[in-house]
Amino acid sequence: MKQKALFLDRDGIINIDHGYVCKQEGFEFSDGIFELVKHFSDAGYLIFVVTNQSGIGRGYYTEEDFVKLSSWMIRVFQDHGIEISQVYHCPHLPDAGCRCRKPAPGMIEDAAKAYDIDLSASWMIGDKQSDIDLAHNAGIGRSIVIGQGDIKNATFSFDSVAQCSKHLPSNV
Repeated sequence: MKQKALFLDRDGIINIDHGYVCKQEGFEFSDGIFELVKHFSDAGYLIFVVTNQSGIGRGYYTEEDFVKLSSWMIRVFQDHGIEISQVYHCPHLPDAGCRCRKPAPGMIEDAAKAYDIDLSASWMIGDKQSDIDLAHNAGIGRSIVIGQGDIKNATFSFDSVAQCSKHLPSNV
């Protein structure tokens, strides 16, 4: 039986986007993120992070830095009773033309294949048009944009992660 999933952007959703965050010291979790993700986790959704990380391609930090920070982030979610199934990232520059950089659907396609995901029953939460376009391009059923007002093709729009956590439909 296919599984449903929640796909989360990292910078701007899981954490405050301070620009090219690559160390724990600069990583500040968004208010309400644990409550929001727990809501989906408790409803039986697999949890994934899908993030563009061009800072790797630009040489601002290494793949090892990214993996180390991601491992720590996963442990913090585990401390809140939330299992992150996997973190997918694109290390390429915006003009690379790769299949993984959002809004291209490569990261979602990889997760769907590896975890047998029903994308039409899944959600994407992001803070940019490229996140919502990713959801649309990959066939994800519903999407939420946070902090950007109404963005084309988003199912729901909230001002903050905390607001989304408080007002999320109960039937996710």
